[in-house]
Amino acid sequence: MSNTYNPNEIEAKWQKRWEETELYRQVIDKSRPKHYALTMLPYPSGDLHIGHWYAMTPSDARARYMRMKGYNVLFPMGFDAFGLPAENAAIKNRTHPAKWTYANIERMRRQLRSMGAMFDWERAAVSADPAYYKWTQWFFKKLMAMGLAYRKLSAVDFCPLCNTTLAREQVWGEDRHCERCGTPVIKKDLEQWFFKTTDYAEELLDFSQIEWPERVKVMQTNWIGRSTGADVTFHTEQGDPIEIFTTRPDTLWGATFMVLAPEHPLVDKITSAAQRGAVDTYIEQAQHLTDIDRETADREKTGVFTGAYAINPVNQARIPIWIADYVLMSYGSGAIMAVPAHDERDFEFARKFGLDIVEVIRMPGRSDTDGELGAAYTSKTEGHLVNSGAFSGTAVAEAIGKVTAWLEEKGIGKGAVNYRLRDWLISRQRYWGAPIPVVYCPEHGAVPVPDEQLPVMLPEDVEFMPTGESPLKFHEEFIHTECPLCGQPALRETDTMDTFMCSSWYQYRYLSPHDDRHPFDPEEGTYWLPVDQYTGGIEHATMHLIYTRFFTKAMREMGLVTFDEPMMRLYNQGMVLGEDGEKMSKSRGNVVAPDALVQKYGADTVRTYLMFFARWDQGGPWNYDGIKGPQRLLNDVWELGTAVYTPHTEEAAATRTLRRKTHQVIRKVTEDMESFSFNTAVAAIMELRNALTEARKAANVSQAAWNEAVDTLLLLLAPIAPHITEELWARRGQAYSIHQQPWPVWDEAVAKEDTITLVVQVNGRVRDKLDVAAGLDDEAVKQIALSSDKAQGWLEGKQPRKVIVVRGKLVNIVV
Repeated sequence: MSNTYNPNEIEAKWQKRWEETELYRQVIDKSRPKHYALTMLPYPSGDLHIGHWYAMTPSDARARYMRMKGYNVLFPMGFDAFGLPAENAAIKNRTHPAKWTYANIERMRRQLRSMGAMFDWERAAVSADPAYYKWTQWFFKKLMAMGLAYRKLSAVDFCPLCNTTLAREQVWGEDRHCERCGTPVIKKDLEQWFFKTTDYAEELLDFSQIEWPERVKVMQTNWIGRSTGADVTFHTEQGDPIEIFTTRPDTLWGATFMVLAPEHPLVDKITSAAQRGAVDTYIEQAQHLTDIDRETADREKTGVFTGAYAINPVNQARIPIWIADYVLMSYGSGAIMAVPAHDERDFEFARKFGLDIVEVIRMPGRSDTDGELGAAYTSKTEGHLVNSGAFSGTAVAEAIGKVTAWLEEKGIGKGAVNYRLRDWLISRQRYWGAPIPVVYCPEHGAVPVPDEQLPVMLPEDVEFMPTGESPLKFHEEFIHTECPLCGQPALRETDTMDTFMCSSWYQYRYLSPHDDRHPFDPEEGTYWLPVDQYTGGIEHATMHLIYTRFFTKAMREMGLVTFDEPMMRLYNQGMVLGEDGEKMSKSRGNVVAPDALVQKYGADTVRTYLMFFARWDQGGPWNYDGIKGPQRLLNDVWELGTAVYTPHTEEAAATRTLRRKTHQVIRKVTEDMESFSFNTAVAAIMELRNALTEARKAANVSQAAWNEAVDTLLLLLAPIAPHITEELWARRGQAYSIHQQPWPVWDEAVAKEDTITLVVQVNGRVRDKLDVAAGLDDEAVKQIALSSDKAQGWLEGKQPRKVIVVRGKLVNIVV
């Protein structure tokens, strides 16, 4: 090997050695505490981009650090391999999605290995492998047996040209068009499979057992959307019941109209002949809006009168029924009572369409002679009820409970809790996904496929339609089968499962990806589970991270696990932007390709830069000039690690100074690795590099202090730059491998400063700075500050009223 730092030569050498010695193969070891570290698995789109590196290399550094801390660390990797992009590529390139996917996986495996991460490749799992999706199907059956998987008619996004349902991520733009063909999507009722995530809504709101970012917990809380109130039944004049949920049953006497979602099943029945044309036109327009668009608070309210009326059950008032797109079928019952005097949205709607506004909550200070309300009054705590029958005069703070009890007594309503969370729609009319293991028998209906017939395999000999329709619908051998119960001819389900189903349980399959008897080996699960540290993007907060929590809770009910949460700790990284500060995309021409960077600088330099250039939880714009700093650091580390050091003189003060910096940096880097503050950890390592460079020039520190500092430099840098540190560790005659060495421990006595800079303030303004001995008590520090010539000059002979000592930092003299 050359004495010149050659990253490509060194990195290839050590990656080969690590693989040959199975350095990162992790097995159960009950003599050590376990640490299951997990980073979100990638989709095999073709090539790793710098975003993958930004997510994975700091996660790898943290896992390496935990290993050096004495933990038995599992850090696996796999591929979320099903999904729409592969199917689109198959149609575009006239290839099979499996061929496209597995070619991408092999390319990405090579690229991931170039990263030098400590992935245990023996545990790799690919969700598109039959050995994997056999258990995805098995879980579907379990959920079905528990009553958590069911099929119902549901309104879904539908592309009329492709003739297929679209997942949320397949609908693009403000005009909601199909991402494949550009056709505007519509809503269509189809029989679909769902998972009952709502059964766990209350439990999903409990974050007491996990250390997750506050932002994620708030996002999930808002997504689940728990609200308390009452279910109340109105009726149309023809007697049809209209169920509504309200958080304000105390305002029932102020309901002056009702609003149904355009998709509500009663709309067609109750619409009058005179209003039919306007209603049909409005429904068609609403089909092209997203739920987010429809709920936007500042969007102008629109609606159409149906021509029908309902009866308010508390006062028998006859009130008109409207439809409006701000009411959603996906929340509550798809119907609301409108109380414009006490709801801002209803107030705006009533003002626009000239509907009645009846005040039923009187705000403090207002009287009958004050005229019309200028805005909705929404307080739940201030005021009293008016125009509310027997409840008039009741304080608002007491009214909700009293009215709810009265509704239950009269049989027209009851107390209720409602959630914005909807059940998880998992049906996809696509080929490249796990087939839903159900057959439809004329006699027995939907029948699950027996375990011994799993997996239900995707047929390979399929022809992809130019329309984008799933080829499973036209594959006769796949469709036609027998009922497992009676043996009569039956039809197989042609929908496949949402790919989020595969990623909801992948952390379990990593434990035993080749096990054909269990979804995961129970012994491995007892030792490794649950995941201790999870890392990934905030964009998954309200989908994947909710689904995987739901899945673990369901697995607990199955008796497969004994815990409630899948991942105990979560950390969200930010995003690497282009040099222009914009999100990276091929169309902008600002994409950074890591392969070229590795070829030019080496993986260690790329890793170090990604951990140095920004706070990991924030990210920032890429800067090609910025990579030169980490490049210089590693070149300097190489020089220091290969240098033959012989002191000319040994000065006790210089030796003490180097040792102090060494132990201070150990302390700082340890704290930063614990808190994922990789940028400041690298900065601290740079400080130690600087101290060693100065000591080498002066040649005045002891050989022992030099060796301690160099070895410490390599050990602290090892998780961040694993290849160069492994090489230098070996060159220094140390035992293989540096990644199996214990993490250095600082000595507080050695790290302690001999002196500190004491800031002296007078009335909060800095008037002096003094170098004083470290460790003095408050009284001694106080006297030194008061004796300062500059402080005395500002005191002008006056006696201080108070002297505030902040130990180790400052003294503030208050005159």
